[in-house]
Amino acid sequence: MPLLPSDSVKQVAIVGGTHGNEWTGIYLVKKFEQFPHLIQRSTVNSLPLLANPRAILMNRRYIDRDLNRCFAAEDLTNPDLTGYENQRAKAISTQLLSEQSPPIDLIIDLHSTTANMGLSILVSGEHPFNLKLSAYLSQMYPAVRVCRGIQWGEVSPTLRSLVPLGFAIEVGAIAQGMLDAALFQQTEQLIYTILDYLEAWNQNARPTIPEQLTLFQAITAVDYPRDATGELQAMIHPDLQFQDYQPLRLGDPMFLTFSGETITYNGSATVFPIFINEAAYYEKGIAMILTEKQQIPID
Repeated sequence: MPLLPSDSVKQVAIVGGTHGNEWTGIYLVKKFEQFPHLIQRSTVNSLPLLANPRAILMNRRYIDRDLNRCFAAEDLTNPDLTGYENQRAKAISTQLLSEQSPPIDLIIDLHSTTANMGLSILVSGEHPFNLKLSAYLSQMYPAVRVCRGIQWGEVSPTLRSLVPLGFAIEVGAIAQGMLDAALFQQTEQLIYTILDYLEAWNQNARPTIPEQLTLFQAITAVDYPRDATGELQAMIHPDLQFQDYQPLRLGDPMFLTFSGETITYNGSATVFPIFINEAAYYEKGIAMILTEKQQIPID
């Protein structure tokens, strides 16, 4: 699969505030707007972008609808979708893919999470360039983990899906509407390393890539136990809280009911939960996402 007609990555969008209460990305973008030289390279032009200004102003995840679910092609072309986030999605799509200016080659969408995800990369699309870059970053920073979503190979409604190259960076655990200096600096350094990689790529000084990538492939989402009305009947078991990326085996505790009963994992295969007890996922009916740990070759 070819990279691009020019085999280079010249235009990069660095997006923060897709969710208006995730401050790490928001304040990184504000910093880059104030000090644009930090994200420019001789062959790479970077565009900092605040995706959801009204939600940012109100310190809310979104106004009408999760913006990161508004980028399906049919939604972008649907004139009947007039909510704030749908209008923002259309405006962002037009801005990043405009024929009046160089279109964006790669998107870095910055997120934070209340789950203990550390530094995580959520790759987008099927392009091998995404996996090469992810493998390089995990080699440079052993704490970086790489995830591939349940929608792998399917049409995705996320912002990063607007172009074939790109991914989200998830950092946590951090509460909504606050900053953590260590996570801020780690995310910032990761962005600079990405831009340096692209600069080297464009100059045909291709960095050494490991032959294999450890990948956490999402297989299913698990909801909290609920009654017929949707009311919660249990919470994440304390033994599982903050144990993202750790193995979950048959019989291990998953949930604790309000009456004190432990609900255990009854699957036959060992899995690796991520986004455990993410605050924003309660409304989505997701207590955690189960992944399988894979070793995939990097060509």
